[in-house]
Formats: sequence, C-alpha cells, structure tokens
Amino acid sequence: MKKTINIILATEIIVAVSSIYSFNLFINIQIAYLSSMFIILGSSYSYRKMVNAQVASGTYKDDRDLLDSIEDPHELFDEKSINEANAQELDLKQIVKEEKAKVKTLNVKNMKYGARGSISAFRLVPYAFLILGFIALVNNHLLSLNYYLPALLIGIAIGSLTAKDMVSKL
Repeated sequence: MKKTINIILATEIIVAVSSIYSFNLFINIQIAYLSSMFIILGSSYSYRKMVNAQVASGTYKDDRDLLDSIEDPHELFDEKSINEANAQELDLKQIVKEEKAKVKTLNVKNMKYGARGSISAFRLVPYAFLILGFIALVNNHLLSLNYYLPALLIGIAIGSLTAKDMVSKL
C-alpha cells in the first residue's frame, strides 16, 4: 500500500509542477490522468469483488486445467469420443440435444453477478468524472487534446501499476 501511495503522490507532484507552465496544461492533465486512473482502479476493484462473490457462492467450479480451458474452451479436442458407432448408426438428433444442453444459457442468476460488477459505483463514478470533466473542459474552452490524450495514457499506466498492488492485497 505504501508503494501505491508513493506512486500516486509522485505523479501528482509532477502534474502539480505543470501548473507553473500553464493552467490549461495542468487542468487537462489533471482531469484526464485522474479519470483514467480511477476508471482502472474502480474496474479492478469491482471485478475482484465480483470474482470473490462468485467463488463464495459456489457458482464457479474448477473442473478443467487452466491451460486446457484456454487452448480448448469448447472441449473440441477431448480424448473421449462421442460415439464409437459408425456413421449410419449415430443418432444425430440425440447428439445435438446433448450438445445444446451443455451450452450455458443466459439466466437471471448469471446476469445478477455480471450486472453487479458492471453497475458498481466503483465503475460508474469514475466514468461520470471522465464525462463531466471532459464536458467542463469543452464548455470552458480549455480542452487541448494534445495534453488530454497523453494524460489518459499516463493515468492508465499508473492505474494499472497501482491496481495490481492494491487488488492483490484485498
């Protein structure tokens, strides 16, 4: 946590020094940097809470090896064969029904966990800050994309570094 605070304070000092050059530079960098950093931090925290809730509820089951699930997500290359019978004796309708039963459908229980993560205040508030900050810059004729866009990238980088440290400690 100390490392996270030091990183954020160091970047804030650098941003504050930009106010010596011009207020326009400072305000563009500050709004873009903070909004993108808070979006990354809020999304990481919200996602972490959603994963922990699914693990605690028991909806997540780990029945396959991680590498196997990445290489073959739909179990196409399993070693077990569907049926050892020849092509004329296969009941294709029954095979299709079995495969359709394996497909996970969209249900209310799964939507609840996905919506909880995407409608979290930890995600919505930073996006509102981004939108309102952008609108405020445009309305006050202070927006300079030459400063704003690179500052978004800086906020993403700092947010990613600090999110990795903050979320792993939870």
